[in-house]
Order: sequence, then structure tokens, then C-alpha cells
Amino acid sequence: MKYFIFSFLFFGLYSCSSNNAAPNKTIEPKAAATKYTLATVEKGGVASTIKLPAQLAAFQEVSIFPKVNGYVKSVQVDIGSRVTKGTVLMVLEAPELVQAALQAREKYARTKADFAIDKERYQRLLEAAKTAGAISPLDLSSIKAKMEADSAVSNAEKANWQMQQTMLDYLKVVAPFAGVITERNVHPGALVSASVKDKPMLELKQIDHLRLQVDIPEALAGNLKNKDTVSFYVSALQGKKLTGNINRSSMNVNAQYRSERMEVDVPNKEGALAPGMFADMLLYSKGNVEALFVPKSAVVTSTERKYVLVMNGDKITKVDVSTGNQTANKIEVFGALKAGDQVIAVANDEIKETT
Repeated sequence: MKYFIFSFLFFGLYSCSSNNAAPNKTIEPKAAATKYTLATVEKGGVASTIKLPAQLAAFQEVSIFPKVNGYVKSVQVDIGSRVTKGTVLMVLEAPELVQAALQAREKYARTKADFAIDKERYQRLLEAAKTAGAISPLDLSSIKAKMEADSAVSNAEKANWQMQQTMLDYLKVVAPFAGVITERNVHPGALVSASVKDKPMLELKQIDHLRLQVDIPEALAGNLKNKDTVSFYVSALQGKKLTGNINRSSMNVNAQYRSERMEVDVPNKEGALAPGMFADMLLYSKGNVEALFVPKSAVVTSTERKYVLVMNGDKITKVDVSTGNQTANKIEVFGALKAGDQVIAVANDEIKETT
């Protein structure tokens, strides 16, 4: 009897164990929705300091060509010569111009004498005409007309003589302003021609006052104005920081480089700087106070476009933008955005739009 009960219990337990041993199916958990770190679009300019290449140029410079044909008689200066305004730089000689001036002077003297004689005759006839019937009105009119014609001829010859004198003055080449001779291409005895402009005789540059020329990117140019302070460095003065104010802007954006030329006046009384030197300009930009900015990592730049990913609920939309000032972690953006919009803070081109 005991054996039977034990066998029944063993069979029952085995049956239960067999039913519970059915394999369990693995249930895959539902993939959680992707979550992104969001950033808020904020309003306000992004102040930044950028470095731009610049170049020093002479405040004034001129290439000196001959005004008349002639031979170089003497050259009073050489490369590096410092001159003041009106200094004689070189002397040319042209004998034919001297002869032409002498002839013009003689013609003027002759016509002036003819006019003086006619004027005297007219004055005498005019005095005699006060006596009734002494002088015919026709004779008086004739001599007056001749006097006026001689006056016109005399004035024309005088103008011709003055022109020849002016041409003679061109034989002396003088400095139009104070500066330094930076180029000399002629020597005594050389024949120079007013019609040949391939190479100047001399080149003069003003170096005690220089221009620092820099091309400002279009996005930054609008935030700068005259008298804004800038700083720059040149290789010739290792580590020395130089400062100046923006004095002029071209008011024109270069269509090829999308930049605007601006100039800074640089005093150079000691001559430590020279035209042609390159400089690194540090430009501080306050930024556009009306601009919007986002984290720099929120802007995606591809070969075709530049955009941010705007998150509105579960919907992701690409919004094209252009950029302005930027720092290590912030950047100005311009596009169909408004302050308070939510954008994906760390975006990339693998994130797709959703509908």
C-alpha cells in the first residue's frame, strides 16, 4: 500500500514538472525613442576677436614719368633719399623747347608792340574826332577794329609764350610731397619720352604716415564703423602690439571675395615700419545685438548647405542659416528662426527630418 501511494505521488510530480518545463520565449523590449540634448535659440550679439591678414601701404605714393621729351641732365636723388615737397629730383634738357620758348616770347613782343601802336593811334583819332568834321566815323571805326584784332592776336601769343614757359618748367622734376625715393630707373644721358609709360623714372612714397589695409568679411563689416580701435602685429617688431583706429571704409563689397576694404592710419615718424609689410590684425567685434545665437555644435555644414535642426515636439526640421561671429562654443545664426526655438545641441548630417 505504501509503495502504491509513493508511486502515485512520484508520477504526479513528474507530470507537473513536465508541464512547467516548456521553454520560455524571450520578449524583446521595445526600442526606446531616441532623445537629443536640446538648446534654446537666444538673442544677442556674440563678441569675438578674429585675426585677419593685412598689409601696410604708403599713405601717398606716385610714379614719376616725364612730361616732355628730353635727355636726363642730372639726377639729384637715389634710392632711399628723403626729400621734402618741392625738392628738385632731376633735371632734363631739351634745346628745342628752349628755342620754342624764345620764339614765342619774340612773337608776343611784336604783337604787343603792334597793339600798342594801334591803341595810341586810336586814342589820337578819338581826341581829334571831338572837332566836328575832322575825322570820318568810318576811319575811327576801322582803326578801332584793327586795335581790337591786334589785342586778340597779342593775347594769343602771350598764352602761347606762357605755355612754352610751362613746358620749360617740366624740365625740372620736383617732389609733389615729402617722402622717400623707393625706385630709380634712369641715369644722366638717358633719353626719356612722355609717350612711353612702361617704367617710371622715379617712385616716391610717403612713409612717415602709412595705411594699414585689410579686407573685412562681409558678415563682420556691417558691425564696424569709423574710429573703432583695432590692434595688429608685424614681423619686424616681434611681439610689439600696435593699435590704431579705422579711418576709412570703401563702402563696397568685393563680389569675388565677399569682403569690404577698410584702412587704418598708422603714424611712422621713426621709420620702423615700411610699405609692403604684412601684418596680423586682431579685430574685436561686438556682434549684432539683433542676431540669434546657438551652440556652435548645433550648426551642421555640408557641401550643399548650412543648417540647424529645429525640434518641435517629436518633429525635426532642417532650417538653413548663415553664420556670423563665433567663439569656441557659440555662433551667430541668421535664418528662419526666432528666439526661444529649440534646436538639437549636438547635430550632424546623419539626423534626418521627421514628419
